[in-house]
Amino acid sequence: MKLRIAVAAVLCALSSPAAAPQARPNFLFLYTDDQRYDALSVVQAEQGPRGRFPWFKTPNLDRLAADGVRFRQAFVVNSLCSPSRAVYLTGRYNHENGIASNFRPFPVTNTTHATVLRAAGYTTGYIGKWHMDSQRERPGFDFVASFIAHARYVDPVLILDGKDTPSQGWIDDLSTDHALRFLRQQKGAAKPWSLVVGFKSPHGPFEPPARAKDRFAGERARVVPNLTTPAPYMGARAATTSAPPATTVPVSLDYFRCISAVDDCVGRLLEALDQLGLAQNTVVVFASDNGFYLGEHGLGDKRSAYDESLRIPFLVRAPMLGAAARGRVVDEMVLNLDLAPTLLDFADVPVPKEMQGRSLRPLLTGEPNARAAWRQSWFYEYFAENQRNSRVPDITAVRTTDAKLIKYPGFDQWAGLFDLTADPYETRNLIADPAHASLRERLEREHARLLAETGYRVPAYTDRPPWWGKPGGPDWQPEPAQPLRLAFDAARLEGARLVDSSGLGNDGQVHGVTRVAGRDGKPALRFDGEAFVEVAKSKSLNPANSLWTVEAVMKSEKPDGIIVARGGKTHGYALWLQAGRPAFSVTIANQLVTAQAEAPVTGWTTLAGLITADRHAELRVDGKIAARLPLPDFITRDPNDSMQVGADHGSPVLTPSPPAFTGLLESLRLIAGGPKP
Repeated sequence: MKLRIAVAAVLCALSSPAAAPQARPNFLFLYTDDQRYDALSVVQAEQGPRGRFPWFKTPNLDRLAADGVRFRQAFVVNSLCSPSRAVYLTGRYNHENGIASNFRPFPVTNTTHATVLRAAGYTTGYIGKWHMDSQRERPGFDFVASFIAHARYVDPVLILDGKDTPSQGWIDDLSTDHALRFLRQQKGAAKPWSLVVGFKSPHGPFEPPARAKDRFAGERARVVPNLTTPAPYMGARAATTSAPPATTVPVSLDYFRCISAVDDCVGRLLEALDQLGLAQNTVVVFASDNGFYLGEHGLGDKRSAYDESLRIPFLVRAPMLGAAARGRVVDEMVLNLDLAPTLLDFADVPVPKEMQGRSLRPLLTGEPNARAAWRQSWFYEYFAENQRNSRVPDITAVRTTDAKLIKYPGFDQWAGLFDLTADPYETRNLIADPAHASLRERLEREHARLLAETGYRVPAYTDRPPWWGKPGGPDWQPEPAQPLRLAFDAARLEGARLVDSSGLGNDGQVHGVTRVAGRDGKPALRFDGEAFVEVAKSKSLNPANSLWTVEAVMKSEKPDGIIVARGGKTHGYALWLQAGRPAFSVTIANQLVTAQAEAPVTGWTTLAGLITADRHAELRVDGKIAARLPLPDFITRDPNDSMQVGADHGSPVLTPSPPAFTGLLESLRLIAGGPKP
């Protein structure tokens, strides 16, 4: 209903001469993933001795800043990938727009800048990273050249014309190629257009293209005061450490090389706008989905409410506004909430009432009274989500031009109050300081006001971490002992059903498997290289956030084959053979770890793959440890795919996927916990 009302308002507005289609500007919104506010050479030059990375160069982004307006105080209202992307699209807080974590698809019924612009006669396009769980839809966009989740940096699979298309090259170069294709198609077109390009860079693992792999070689980051003031939610690791002994510290140069390579891509796009005659009527916006810690407060990643996580680059070039919008720096606080209303304002389209941001146009043109009427505070939210290694609890915060109050609901002892004028690095928590009681009172009032104004609530679509609500909070650890979850015995093959003897009802659907006499005449299941057993997904087979053991008694007749597999390259596990050598592979958030025996096995063998209490992938052969490697975490999510015994026909855990198993299987057990005696 809201979308129909918005569309009707758009059509009404377009009937006036002032909104004639040929007068409306085009839009090119470019945004990176995890680029912090000071990862621009124009900012490093401005900061001088305070800059951490004075050697970093982004000439094309500097050009964009020089030709437009640089918002020096730009922030996100939730510092996490999917939530921030949803805010850019909708102009609404995450407790309103359906996305509170990285694990939900974007609601296709949401009103976005794309849906409203398309209804107003714009051609819309989305290219590159979308990252709303594993969603394939790009609602509101006519032209799509995108990919699922994070994809990989080199030779990714792209979604082109709705089809998965293997592609060759560095991912952001490929996105730029498709953006250029879109721009060429718009030359001379009667309709205005709006294009979003989501770069993967510099999200980890940082993999720059070959042309950038040696840039900034040997450089280090300057030390800043908050490297030694860890965040309070880090538990025992939050004790204040001594100051670094040097004036510089190592930093991931590949992080900066990825941004530098994106800068190359931005240069290609700006050049194309010039060559195609589109530059003068195109609003170009460059930003990031969130900031990123590079050691500040003892942190990497983002999520929490210190400025390194909240603050982003934000550049706007709008040639149609003239000299007033060229080469200026603006210090008013702007938010990712403001993108959608800004685009609609430029298109002379009514902004839907549910959008909570504000158009930046008055700040771009320097309208009289624009600064005085602008926001003096804003509200931040984060919802603890089921992400590996994350200890960050729920957060609400209010930031003003000169101070910040951070709250951790349920963990009042961690609350923080900071005077940003005197302490811009947020090193001195004033929450219990009587001398700053008036500052605390002022921010508490503003926090309460914004809480009500934004309609804050904890939405039902949060995806909580395993420690949520447990004693100890982020320090909670899963119980080591859990029961048998599945037990297959060859004697329990009943027609097309393999009965689960665990009592949990995880029966298998048999495809081509037969029962034969095995060792000592005992029943065994025969797999001929095509046969397999399908086991439906169930709560009792969820391996997430727990110890996990998969054990098979088998005899292989070919050197390669999948014995059992569940999940895919994002989250899952597989017990398999390669050249006769047993292996246990675990995938956690796209990271693959494989523990493999050095020697091949022959004859009847008991193989067991374990995810251990100390987070290792362990392979046992006939009860003896054959290989053991560290894991980044437990499996953090229940894999989407069902389980298969003897094959891996769904999303494969391994690429390329081993062939189906040929041989005999006497029994298979899954145990949540350590192996049973």
